[in-house]
Amino acid sequence: MKFSNICIFIVSMMLLAANASAQTRFVGADNGFIQYEGRINFTNKAAPMFCYPGTTIRACFTGTSVSMKMKPGSGYYMVSVDNKDYDKINFDGQDSVICIAKGLAPGRHTIVAMLANEEFEGHAEFYGFFIDENAELVDMGKDERPLIEFIGDSMTCGYGSEASDGTIHYDPSNSNFFYTYAAIAARELNARLMVVARSGMGVYRNYNGKYDGSIMPQWYGYTLIYDDSQRWNPEGNMPDVLCINLGTNDFSTTGGDFVIYRDSYERFVRYLRSLYPKTKIVMLSGCMLSGEPLKVQNAALDEVQRRLKAEGDDNIFRFDFTPQDGSLGYGADWHPSKAQHRKMADELVPYLRTIADWGE
Repeated sequence: MKFSNICIFIVSMMLLAANASAQTRFVGADNGFIQYEGRINFTNKAAPMFCYPGTTIRACFTGTSVSMKMKPGSGYYMVSVDNKDYDKINFDGQDSVICIAKGLAPGRHTIVAMLANEEFEGHAEFYGFFIDENAELVDMGKDERPLIEFIGDSMTCGYGSEASDGTIHYDPSNSNFFYTYAAIAARELNARLMVVARSGMGVYRNYNGKYDGSIMPQWYGYTLIYDDSQRWNPEGNMPDVLCINLGTNDFSTTGGDFVIYRDSYERFVRYLRSLYPKTKIVMLSGCMLSGEPLKVQNAALDEVQRRLKAEGDDNIFRFDFTPQDGSLGYGADWHPSKAQHRKMADELVPYLRTIADWGE
């Protein structure tokens, strides 16, 4: 962060324990004043689990310092205090407590932490905050902002978005959802955010033509991907706008089948419509396909829209991103760069404003 009263550093559990009784108090994840955004499994309210990038934790606290406690290995986060510049931190395999800020002016402050990368192995678990001994969390009030949801693949996840060129391979350290078109759009629209995205996912098959059954329509109905222990309950999480960006992997490396893709996509959209009767659903084509595969994908999406509109669904929309051409660089493995994501957001946000009437 670009201001002097913020420090990001890792605190060992031993040192924290030695000073906690005199200097700090622990506020658990089950505190009612903590706000959560995204798909989260609250089976254990003291250790809520999540896996999708963009999952966000917010709290308002008094005092002069705040630290986060999470399960070791819970990944990278973009964090901010009092809406200042965001910094990236990492809960690696050794560290479970990170000091986010100290030396703040006395009074109320807000902390925001967003999961920046995909959780490929296991799930992230949040345990709570350490704040000053005499401090407390403060009720932030109900979040009345509209909700926008993004369903997608690596493009939506921010795969390799911080890499310097396309020859670099994926690593959690060079991937950051915060800089994606989806995250930027949510911020610029002042909307709450829901993300259901995983690299390699398709509608009827995954990257490189894999028919392994683990496609997005199979897992959408669960809170966490690859975990069928809890069905997702959409009640209270009805998106105002839902954007689907799936198809790049269906058409990757070995082409794709127009009819199978179209029919699989249509079944998925009909399922989503059964969950969200009034949601504006936007079917996107991403920026990574070009040529004949892109023509086939767009034709399939156009036909799905025509079919649904013919049945009276006036809340089904289409939007196509400009294909990337390398002029804005590439992220890891030729994925969109930060600059390309910025361009995508600049294209999408004005369109969403016209259909959702969210204004400037």
